[in-house]
Amino acid sequence: MSQPSSSLGKDYDMPELDQDIFKYLDGHDQSAFQENRHQTLNMFPSQPMHSVVPSAQVGEALANGSTSRNPITQSMGVSPALRKSSDLAPPVSADQGNDCRPIVKREGNRKATTSSSEQDAPKTPDPKTLRRLAQNREAARKSRLRKKAYIQQLETSRLRLSQMEQELQIARAQGAIFGAGVLNDQGLPTVSGALTPEATMFDMDYARWMDEHHKLMCQLRAALDEHLPENQLQLLVESALSHHEMLINIKGALARSDVFHLTTGTWMSPAERCFLWIGGCRPGELIKVVSRHVQPLTEQQMVAICNLQQSVQESEDALNHGLDAVYRSLSETVTSDVLTGSTIDMASFMGSLSVAMSKLSSLEAFVRQADSLRIQTLHRLHQILTVRQAARCFLAITEYFHRLRALSSLWISRPRQEGDFRN
Repeated sequence: MSQPSSSLGKDYDMPELDQDIFKYLDGHDQSAFQENRHQTLNMFPSQPMHSVVPSAQVGEALANGSTSRNPITQSMGVSPALRKSSDLAPPVSADQGNDCRPIVKREGNRKATTSSSEQDAPKTPDPKTLRRLAQNREAARKSRLRKKAYIQQLETSRLRLSQMEQELQIARAQGAIFGAGVLNDQGLPTVSGALTPEATMFDMDYARWMDEHHKLMCQLRAALDEHLPENQLQLLVESALSHHEMLINIKGALARSDVFHLTTGTWMSPAERCFLWIGGCRPGELIKVVSRHVQPLTEQQMVAICNLQQSVQESEDALNHGLDAVYRSLSETVTSDVLTGSTIDMASFMGSLSVAMSKLSSLEAFVRQADSLRIQTLHRLHQILTVRQAARCFLAITEYFHRLRALSSLWISRPRQEGDFRN
């Protein structure tokens, strides 16, 4: 044994010596070789060390005898001498197999921990995300500033409104005491008392409505001049129609509390009051104005407008007859017992006034019906005309009332002669 081992140490690189060693190992007693074999450590395994073969397969391999190949060595592809030595190795117990499994699990847990730590690690956002976050913060800051400015504007408007109401009450009180100097110059009727709060609010709402309507008509005129597409022009036309409906709603709210403020037309200019009809303008007059400013019209449109003119005229006549009947009944009720004797019976007089009050309540219904006829006429014209014709229709109506108000201003500011100031 010593002599081959010494030659092995000197001439290990000779292939003939390797063959002699394998022949020697094949002819040697296996039991003696097992006793003399020293345990060695496989420093460079060809497969992972933690791929353990189940114990059941190892026991089956031992039961087949020493001549059968070990599945571990067969799978690893080792030399025949090492394969035989592995067959003589003691079987691996179940405890040793179980001891190998936690190693695999620990390695898996270590990998999972590493991946989770990589996911939990804070990521530096890219410049695009940073820019978007900065834009969002800037937009939020501007929104807060706009909200704050809007709240301040509302508070300022509320204080200004309260101040204007106080000034208006003082001015009306002074006008009731000192006469109607300013009111007569403006062409407005003189009253002995102040307006109702509802009428005051209506005048302010109507002035605000006029400002908004002027802005809307400027946009509509600019859209026509720039020849915008019909879909954009349609939106402006519908906005103008909705704005007229808003005025009808404002007037309806006042009709419930102070219908005389609407029927007398104190909220209109003097020239507009010349054409006053049940708290507004005549719908038939609007049709005449429109038909002169939306030319050319097709034959079908002309027929539809003529039919609309006839229908509106019939509705106006019906409302006129009903209102005349109310006025006659009211006059008869008021004068029924006043001139019957030299003395006035207070009980009969108060009874007549009570009946007259019930008749006056029907004025609200007439005002509502007249406003409904006016807005229905505008809707019907919108259906008959094209989009651009409807836009010119609303512009013509606005220009008509604007000229009436301009005429009133010119009349009030006209130069006076010396004889006009005589009593």
